[in-house]
Amino acid sequence: MVILVEELCILSDLEMEPDLSDLKIGFIGAGNMAFGIAQGLLMSGKVQPANVMVSAPSDNNLGRFQERGMVVSHCNADVVHSSRLVFLAVKPHLIPIVLQEISPAVTLRHTVVSVAAGVTIATLEQLLPSSTTVLRLMPNLPCVVQEGALLFSRGSMAGGEESELLKALLAPCGLVEEGPESWIDAHTGLSGSGVAFVYLFAEALAEGGVKMGMPSALANRIAAQTVLGAGRLLRDSGKHPAQLRSEVCTPGGTTIFGLHVLEQGGMRAAAMGAVEAATERARELGRK
Repeated sequence: MVILVEELCILSDLEMEPDLSDLKIGFIGAGNMAFGIAQGLLMSGKVQPANVMVSAPSDNNLGRFQERGMVVSHCNADVVHSSRLVFLAVKPHLIPIVLQEISPAVTLRHTVVSVAAGVTIATLEQLLPSSTTVLRLMPNLPCVVQEGALLFSRGSMAGGEESELLKALLAPCGLVEEGPESWIDAHTGLSGSGVAFVYLFAEALAEGGVKMGMPSALANRIAAQTVLGAGRLLRDSGKHPAQLRSEVCTPGGTTIFGLHVLEQGGMRAAAMGAVEAATERARELGRK
């Protein structure tokens, strides 16, 4: 089969990653989620700190951005004017206020990415100027150590170019997946809130070690490493969690006795219920 040189060039162009070195990025909101994403971007080395601008009404959280070389401001419109890609990282109830403020500055060259839990693409597109390119993203806090889980959906004006740009930009933050918007709220409950559920479980593991005579500091370190190791093995092996769990159990061994107690305590149902409750809360925020 013969492939023309011109066709090879086209294929090569399609496989090239977007150039991020000159991309101007803005964050409206300076909370933990914005900081986690920004940290991941800078740690990749592909985004220059001077090309990132962050706004917030007070100096409380801006200092940590400024310390890493990013530009800070108290004016949200300044962020829009200075950026091509704008992340909305404010509380859901503030979205209408912020969008009313920045809409006069939003143009067709902008791509707006919302990380506000529960705020739908339809709402964003309604509150922004007509034909604005919108994406909805739900990251989680481990983005700050480049181990996040991020899911995004495209708005009606977003195409493959915006999707590939966002994937390339966020890849250093961890796992980046695209899916329908109907999955976003479930992802919020599973992964956004799920991080706190894992921390609670890790805390309980460590306290179990303390109960059995282990020093607290050591128990905390071992619990953290246990969660980290189990997570990496689950991710890298590609095996179902149930399969890995069964591989740890031996007939009449220590693990099956411990699992029996967890089942008696309803841990599985409680975890599923926690994800469901967090998902429903995200949907409720969207309706409000």
